[in-house]
Amino acid sequence: MAGHQKGKVMLDEVRHNQILRELYLKELRTQKLYPEYHVNPLRKVYTITRKPMSWHDNLEEPADDRFLNLIHHTAQQPRKKYPETQTESQEIGWFSEPLVNPERDDARLNHFAVYSDITLYKSKMWSLGEDDRHK
Repeated sequence: MAGHQKGKVMLDEVRHNQILRELYLKELRTQKLYPEYHVNPLRKVYTITRKPMSWHDNLEEPADDRFLNLIHHTAQQPRKKYPETQTESQEIGWFSEPLVNPERDDARLNHFAVYSDITLYKSKMWSLGEDDRHK
């Protein structure tokens, strides 16, 4: 490598200042300042959410009826949205009406506690603290 110098040559300050000035002017030629920002038309555009508290973003806009209907439809219960179940887990509880009419007068389905004299006596004794339940 005959073209390379073996030792580092110390430059004087005038030569060093001239090199820095040339470098600075070369950077200024290639640099382009943009005082106004805009979207690059060659790049994919990403939407940025608006600030919720800014006054210019919260101007009154006309209501979108289709969007509101869609939101109200999605907020409904599944039984109101669909005529049949959509998943197997929805099958449990889908038909919540009782299969038999719950008439309270029908003795076949309703077995209420009936007290006779002896059962009233024993229940009163147990409530007072008698402990002969297991005798």
